[in-house]
Amino acid sequence: MLKTKVKAVRINLMKPKQIYTYIKILAIIGLLLSVYLLWQQFFRPAFQPCTINSFINCDAVISGPVAKTFGIPTPLYGLVGYTVIYLATILKQKKLLLGAAAFGLLFCLGIGYIELVQLRVICPICIGCQVIMIIIFALAIKLHKLK
Repeated sequence: MLKTKVKAVRINLMKPKQIYTYIKILAIIGLLLSVYLLWQQFFRPAFQPCTINSFINCDAVISGPVAKTFGIPTPLYGLVGYTVIYLATILKQKKLLLGAAAFGLLFCLGIGYIELVQLRVICPICIGCQVIMIIIFALAIKLHKLK
């Protein structure tokens, strides 16, 4: 109980500069994950570490029904989104950051729903992107509330 309160106090004491730094780091990780998925989609290498079995694999995003969204490769949305988030942190644009994070979160949750409920697969890289986007969104809200 005490540890939880201490962590909550630490989050509340974060300064904007720290939040921007954390978001930049998360955006870079998200960029790397998006580039990896895009590379997998375009080049289809023989070695695919993301494909573990029929339930845990990235094929749904690479070649399945969610490979393209509105005719555009789905990982490209992540690449653009994380780039916008990164640029928003450099330019200290809170509204742009919050808007991009909100769009990214909704997009990730939509893809996650299709993967889990309709296709019944888990893409480990996508889960990573979703977790990163949830954290970025939470930090963007915190940043937006700071004056």
